[in-house]
Amino acid sequence: MIRRVFALLAALVLIPVVTATPALAYEPVNIVHTEHVQAGPYGLTVGFSTWPLRAMQSLDFTFIPDGGIEDKTGTFMRTGPSGSHTRPLPMARHPRKRDVWGLDVFALQVEGKWKFDFTIDGPQGHGAGALTNLQVLPQPGPPLALSWAVCSIPFVALIGFLIVVWRRGKVRQLAVA
Repeated sequence: MIRRVFALLAALVLIPVVTATPALAYEPVNIVHTEHVQAGPYGLTVGFSTWPLRAMQSLDFTFIPDGGIEDKTGTFMRTGPSGSHTRPLPMARHPRKRDVWGLDVFALQVEGKWKFDFTIDGPQGHGAGALTNLQVLPQPGPPLALSWAVCSIPFVALIGFLIVVWRRGKVRQLAVA
């Protein structure tokens, strides 16, 4: 009887711990810098999880309209330093911070001055605004070509090792025959 009670208590304690583990695997979104954009009648706070921004560095973006996102829809468009831009993307909830719009683990690919264009539709009508002159610095770390060259050394060594083993095995087969 005591064993059964102990097993039941252990199960009641372990079930919440085991089921909560995946939720604990994701770190919270920490906003370290914000910029304010006025999109028509709507104020919009743009948050960044890393500051200063660097090219090819993944970070979280949050887009928080004044009054929340419940009764609003919006689009977001990026314009790079070269003037190329993306098509307007609908604002979606941030996957780890569900009460705001945002992008999770997103990177701007090139350095220079970027522009973010926003449109918001809500109870006060249509609004458009832009965050201009968003400076993105060069990528952190060594140049990409050097990183790839260093990372490919083990793969090239493995291929060389397999060729040597294959040739030695072929020589032994010829000696046996």
